[in-house]
Amino acid sequence: MAGKSLNRVQLIGNLGKDPEIKYTPQGTPVAKLAIATNERYKDKAGEWQDRTEWHNVVLWQRLAEIAGEYLKKGGKVYIEGRLQTRSWDDKQTGQKKYMTEVVASDLILLGGRGEGAGGGDSTGSSRAASAGGNNFDQRTPEPEHAAASGPITDEDIPF
Repeated sequence: MAGKSLNRVQLIGNLGKDPEIKYTPQGTPVAKLAIATNERYKDKAGEWQDRTEWHNVVLWQRLAEIAGEYLKKGGKVYIEGRLQTRSWDDKQTGQKKYMTEVVASDLILLGGRGEGAGGGDSTGSSRAASAGGNNFDQRTPEPEHAAASGPITDEDIPF
């Protein structure tokens, strides 16, 4: 198996806060999430203990938009992606800092209505792919003749 590697993360957890949506100078949407996963184990004394692990997740483009529209604090979500570590120099100390994040390539809303996942259903069928070509937009399509009202501009293009 020389030369092959795998960088894949799968998480099912709850959002610690509402997604934070920003835009790059080129207008590309990016969302940041904090997802909590829980582990239950018995300690040496035989008592049950709970441990929460927090995961920083970054979503780009259409996935970021979907997160902003449908995800809410406390909502349950499935995230699939890869680990990526970035570094920067701390402005105050001058030290090099590192952060490892999950860069999401897929998300599935798992919570039902009223559970912090917007309009998703309890089966998790509200699925989004990073390619964005899965008709997640629930708005009513415009009639065919609407395009005849004028020339198409860059603002009319959905990507």
